[in-house]
Amino acid sequence: MNHQQNNENRTSERHARIILGSYRRLLGKELFEIDTSQPLAQQLYEAPIVVLSHGVEADPVLNYGNLEALKLWEMSFEHFTQTESKHTAEPLIQAERQRFLQAVNEKGYIDDYSGIRISSSGRRFRIQQAIVWNLTDDHGVYYGQAAAFASYEEV
Repeated sequence: MNHQQNNENRTSERHARIILGSYRRLLGKELFEIDTSQPLAQQLYEAPIVVLSHGVEADPVLNYGNLEALKLWEMSFEHFTQTESKHTAEPLIQAERQRFLQAVNEKGYIDDYSGIRISSSGRRFRIQQAIVWNLTDDHGVYYGQAAAFASYEEV
């Protein structure tokens, strides 16, 4: 599957600012080293870690995945961003996932999440030491949640 995208980088600068700004406000540091001479959307899309986010729907739908996320879940950007985030987890652990997301919602973030996820082809992998955080703009308006991680293993 070809995961290369055109120069639009499949997200807006605004959404990239929300993802990166929320992380900075909650954790007191940057998600990765920012190059101020490059568009944030491009840097986020090309980051060497997995970054994804979902919106505020009752059953949240993924609204962003960078190149590493698309490769890991084996999806195009279009397919990824039409997927309810609960469908990235196996059915047996969706209740656990829901409790976890509620904890993030209440605390703002967690920085040590591990769990088994499933790709579009059914390949299972365990994400390790994921950071999951609430997304808010500069005015505190809630936009959903994001996750980032660099470590995972096939199971």
